[in-house]
Amino acid sequence: AAARDGAAPAAAEPATLEVLRDAGRALRDAALLDLDTHLERLERAVTEAGGTVHWAVDAADARRIVTGLVRATGAREVLRAPSATVREAGLPDALARAGVTVRATGLGDLVVRLGEDAPSHLASPALHRDRAQVRELFLRALPGAPPDLPDDPAALAGAARAHLRDRFTGARVALTGATFLAADTGTAVLAESGGEGRMCVTLPDTLITVAGIDKVVPSWTDVEVLLQLLPRASTGDRMTPYVSAWTGVHRGDGPRAFHLVLLDNGRTAALADEVGRAALRCIRCSACLNVCPVYERTGGGPYGPVYPGPVGAMLTPQLRGVESAANASLPFASTLCGACTDVCPVRIDIPEVLVHLRGAVVESRRARPVPTPELVLMRGLAWTMGDARRYRLAVRRGTRWARLLSRGGRVRRLPGLLGKWTEARDVPAPPARSFRDWWERR
Repeated sequence: AAARDGAAPAAAEPATLEVLRDAGRALRDAALLDLDTHLERLERAVTEAGGTVHWAVDAADARRIVTGLVRATGAREVLRAPSATVREAGLPDALARAGVTVRATGLGDLVVRLGEDAPSHLASPALHRDRAQVRELFLRALPGAPPDLPDDPAALAGAARAHLRDRFTGARVALTGATFLAADTGTAVLAESGGEGRMCVTLPDTLITVAGIDKVVPSWTDVEVLLQLLPRASTGDRMTPYVSAWTGVHRGDGPRAFHLVLLDNGRTAALADEVGRAALRCIRCSACLNVCPVYERTGGGPYGPVYPGPVGAMLTPQLRGVESAANASLPFASTLCGACTDVCPVRIDIPEVLVHLRGAVVESRRARPVPTPELVLMRGLAWTMGDARRYRLAVRRGTRWARLLSRGGRVRRLPGLLGKWTEARDVPAPPARSFRDWWERR
């Protein structure tokens, strides 16, 4: 509710906002249609600026690359700025298995790590905890937290800042994501609210940035448009508190080594889908989460560990495939009310993408050597309803059985797979005579 109320300032500028939304959609589509060209330009620009570009086909490739880069520095500790792409690649766990301590620097990520939770929101990972819970967590698990720590937000942020300060000043390696990548200059851009990302991109000796290939935009001037859209859609503000931009390395200023890891991990396959590619327009503003009635009821947990809400429902199945049961259920986790499309800053028709993915889920099940019980049932129904005689016979027999199962004019429990339907609702008992019989007799 607070996030929805925060959008009021942006809504007060409807003309400007609508122009920005049209521009944002156009430039994101243009970037995706010529993505190969822009990626090659980006690689050249980053290399010319003294950085190194690494290409990761999938998450396992990204883990191998980043782990190798960290080991080459000899560091045993890595600072991590908040990044959904870093989580998507599974880098924190991979580095921990390699014996490297990963320090989460964002306040929300710190709360999630101390509480051993999963992030519940793109912009506010610890949205599922109130300030009293955060205070209790800090007192129990945050080293150096004062015993008289109040639950005032400023005091909690101060305790986290004091805990992280020494880590920042002594860090040798930092791991970040990128909000956008400008292909013409090779510039990585990070928009954030807390400033921890800026500390990560300026203080360590080695900076490793992991970004999806969909984060590329053709030019620096395109970033200007998106940086106006992002805060308006996310929090209703006209500006993001912290916007950091870095291009390669500069002697005597910032990190001495910069590595950019460009992650595919299913994005190329999504790009080949004429309908599904619209999901790659997403700028991760979280506006769709703030208005989604399903997310409001369920929270971020059921969507998986990375992308919650409508963006996760349309993006995760494309990145990970619709074959697994967990991913296949996500496109159906929507009422298709369209509220997400109304607020999307780059005008993604999310219900259209979700309906398209539902069709992909059904088609993937058809190819299984052993069909699912649901598919067997549907095929049986299709065969029955394909012939008038079979249909009438099935209706007569089904009516007879349903009336035998009914009590007080209601069927409260159907057998087999149909019992899933009656777990939450009753079925009215069918009449003794069907409409067709009544019509023929009249």
